[in-house]
Amino acid sequence: MSAPEDSHMPELVTPSNEDFSLAGRTAIVTGGAKGIGRGIADGLARAGARLVIADLAGAQEAATRYPDGIGVTADVSDPGDVDAMVDAALEATGRIDILVNNAGIYTSLSMQPFEEISVEEWRQVYEVNVIGTFLATRAVVPHMRRQGGGRIVNITSGTIFRGVPFLLHYVASKGAVLAMTKALAREIGGDGVLVNSVAPSFTISDGVRENPAGVDFETISRASIANRTLKRDQYPEDLAAAAVFLCSPGSAFMTGQTIIVDGGQHFQ
Repeated sequence: MSAPEDSHMPELVTPSNEDFSLAGRTAIVTGGAKGIGRGIADGLARAGARLVIADLAGAQEAATRYPDGIGVTADVSDPGDVDAMVDAALEATGRIDILVNNAGIYTSLSMQPFEEISVEEWRQVYEVNVIGTFLATRAVVPHMRRQGGGRIVNITSGTIFRGVPFLLHYVASKGAVLAMTKALAREIGGDGVLVNSVAPSFTISDGVRENPAGVDFETISRASIANRTLKRDQYPEDLAAAAVFLCSPGSAFMTGQTIIVDGGQHFQ
């Protein structure tokens, strides 16, 4: 029996390099001056995107790595800074196609029992990791709607799938980002704005190396490798391809999804 005709079924084609090209697109990467953000920004640039790097420090210097790169000093928890970031992108390129919500607090945190975490530290983590994601998204979506669509990629964390202890505020904040990803995908998908996330496991980044008083680098690294199928450390470059895919034409029928990049530490 032949399959019924479906006038809405697209013509199937073999994937090409154009399915992963970001030529002509403008991408904002928050927290993009170093670490995971820098690794993702490098990947987006290789795919042809024009980069707007937003960070608390080093944004202008980092932007010089990319053709016509733009650097903006911004605190994503400050609505004025976020608006200035968007204005800089629009002034330079006239459009915003991609937002990568990467800025977050993690490497400066110390692992401790949940009842010893101060309310002030909870608020600081939520202001950046959750409210910052909200503010940046709120600022770019009107422009994406006018353009007929766009891509938002949120960086969440594998800790939310494994129930990692002694970082309750961080894990809770990343769980909120995952929930926001799903709810936003439903809310703005009809406008052509696709919202997905990438969940890394413990990543050897600049921030980890520069904060020896923060997370216990050596212990977490050993534990992570022991629980991975692929027995090595994870680096920012390991996340770039997943983020590029979610920003590219090749993922045009995906929204509300999370890609876990952790070397086989968690299977979903």
